[in-house]
Amino acid sequence: MGEYALAVDLGASSGRHILGRIENSIITYREIDRFPNEILKQGNHQVWELDTLYQRILEGLRACAAMGTPPATLGIDTWGVDYVLIDEAGNRIGAAVTYRDARTKGFPDALENSLSHTALYTATGIARQSYNTIYQLMADLSVNPQRRTQNVHLLFIPCYLGYRLTGIARNEYTIASTSGLLNAHTKQWDLMVLAAAGIPSKWLGDAPSMPGASLAFLLPALQKELGFQCNVVMPASHDTASAYLAVPSMNQNAAILSSGTWSLLGIELDAPILTEAARAAGFTNEGGFGGKITFVRNIMGLWILQCIRRQWDCNMTYEQMAEVALHGSAYCETFNASDERFLAPENMIEEILKALQEYGAKPPANDSELLYCVHHSLAKCYQIAIQHVAALIGVNIDCLHVVGGGCQNRTLNQLTADATGLTVIAGPSEATALGNLIAQWIASGEIASVAEARQLVRNSVSMEVYQPRNIIPPTFDAHC
Repeated sequence: MGEYALAVDLGASSGRHILGRIENSIITYREIDRFPNEILKQGNHQVWELDTLYQRILEGLRACAAMGTPPATLGIDTWGVDYVLIDEAGNRIGAAVTYRDARTKGFPDALENSLSHTALYTATGIARQSYNTIYQLMADLSVNPQRRTQNVHLLFIPCYLGYRLTGIARNEYTIASTSGLLNAHTKQWDLMVLAAAGIPSKWLGDAPSMPGASLAFLLPALQKELGFQCNVVMPASHDTASAYLAVPSMNQNAAILSSGTWSLLGIELDAPILTEAARAAGFTNEGGFGGKITFVRNIMGLWILQCIRRQWDCNMTYEQMAEVALHGSAYCETFNASDERFLAPENMIEEILKALQEYGAKPPANDSELLYCVHHSLAKCYQIAIQHVAALIGVNIDCLHVVGGGCQNRTLNQLTADATGLTVIAGPSEATALGNLIAQWIASGEIASVAEARQLVRNSVSMEVYQPRNIIPPTFDAHC
């Protein structure tokens, strides 16, 4: 029976603590706490409450101690691209502005004056998305030019929280790879890209550590307060990379969909694909565990449903929304769920209606048709992304693994099977937290390899299988 490990899994809409250990070749785990992670308006910007998130981490550790199950290790994963700056004394400079903030408007085009996106993609493998760290930093420096000469250190969100726990300021590879600042081949900071964007290279420091590295033990004051010592391990700190690590089985012809606030659909590779075709198709090459590449396309995902639910201000669960959607199945129109117009609209429903009008589509007649439209549109974008993956990799995709919280949406799973013509294998729903735990156990030597880890996942988690019903036509007039 192994020691306990704690996964601190912070998503863009909620966070959770998952405590796990390995017993008789089975991963046993339980949720210690779940809490909202809300974006706040501060001045002219949307920001994260990092101090609140840090306190929630401590609350999770206290809860483990109170239950008599203190973890031997802890790992933190979060969404990508966002960062904080700290000064020489280790104090945070300014707020942690979110990727949904509008401050980066115009900066992707501005960078083209010194570095074409083709050249940027060839260097970093990251798709052009307005919220990428490179554009956030350009926006930051445009209003705070004095920072160029200051001794400032950049830390991505999970790395900053790890710093708060240990006093060690170090970035991790998978989260750093989302930035558009890391060379896709060397896994080092790309000095050419930094110079073109006007970002001081001294801000980044050493090359990021690979996932599985030990950061440090808890600060002595925290150890004394909690009553136990804990080794903070750097898992695959980007939540997508952790989720991919927990896919229950893997072959070269299996596609993966990490489904949550975002939908990240793609495949795991040994090396990046930096071709013009990959760039034009909107695929991004992000870091994975063990130096792998998660070659994915970003699709808005369940964020659209989250916004609709918030606008309705109702108590309907996401499961109920998926059931209601089925009553609107006669509605056949769709919109491009990959479009950045849905990143942070003031009114999600109005934005969807505008998009449908632009396509010449009739509007949904009721709430059921609106919800079905959203589910159907996501499935359509998944289908087109899979077609692109197959063409770019040169393989026939034979199944789709759906992991993460979105794998519990049975309506979306079935529509995805219908649209893609593939067998959809749904589960585990807590893939990100499981991948986080697995990285900790590989680091401690409790698990010998990724292959062994995936066998443990198969032993431990039940999956649901969806077969295509051949209802949706196999090809679309693509908006995606």
